[in-house]
Amino acid sequence: MNKLGKGLQSLIPPKQKATEVKYPKISQPLREKKESVFDIEVEKIKDNPFQPRTSMEEASLKELAHSIKQHGILQPLILTKIIKETSYGQEVEYQLVAGHRRLAAAKLSGLRLVPAIIRDATQQQKLELALVENIQRDDLNAIDRAMAFKKLAEEFDLTHEEVAKKVGKSREFVSNSLRLLNLPQNIQDALRAGKISEGHARAIAGVKNPAAQQALFKEVQENNLSVRQIEQRAREVYVQAHKRRVLFDPEIKEMTQRLISFFNRKVSVKKSGLGGKIVIEFENKKDLEKIVEKLFLKER
Repeated sequence: MNKLGKGLQSLIPPKQKATEVKYPKISQPLREKKESVFDIEVEKIKDNPFQPRTSMEEASLKELAHSIKQHGILQPLILTKIIKETSYGQEVEYQLVAGHRRLAAAKLSGLRLVPAIIRDATQQQKLELALVENIQRDDLNAIDRAMAFKKLAEEFDLTHEEVAKKVGKSREFVSNSLRLLNLPQNIQDALRAGKISEGHARAIAGVKNPAAQQALFKEVQENNLSVRQIEQRAREVYVQAHKRRVLFDPEIKEMTQRLISFFNRKVSVKKSGLGGKIVIEFENKKDLEKIVEKLFLKER
């Protein structure tokens, strides 16, 4: 009887005054109506395995903890309820869905209870909620955000377009974010640590050669280049690489040599996409006439 009583009691939250609040919705909202906020014991809240944030800046976290000590938590956490069967009956725990940083700061400030909204959520919805909340607050670094996009896409078989709709961003934004994960690890680490901006990283990611990426990264660090400057350098690197590809293409090289032999003049082939252009140099009008004569030789 005592066991049963304890089990039932664990299912019933302590009597308290609930506060009505509105909270940002995801693409497929779990609830349309206002939700109640309850005070939940910190020790009963477990980490969210789908949390996109992998690191927190220590100084910023201490500032938030100090603010929480002074003013409390102004925005409630979002939790899901976990009911566990034990030898004594049922126990209730909670899993964090959104509010990872607030919970960490609450623990740091020694808070025993935190305000929270309790929701039912699938694994996909837990990841969506955590991701959307961080994006809306603009404090999720670009690499963690890209990894969360990748997790959504791979684990739930979503296209870039579908991921974009769920997080309220454009498809281009999602695709450009995912491209950052192709950067060398040291450049990703620098972006995560705030040593370079996302604009710098996107420009570097536009260059495919890892050695060229490292060279551009070194330029950013040593010369303190702006995003616009590194974008220009990336374009220059791309053009140079494209020229080298044309120069070392054996078929194009062989055809260029045939043209040089035929016209007995300097000839260059400039490829662009599937097409391109042929440039035949001449010194004067008479020289040009000879080129034209050779071009129309078969018509005579």
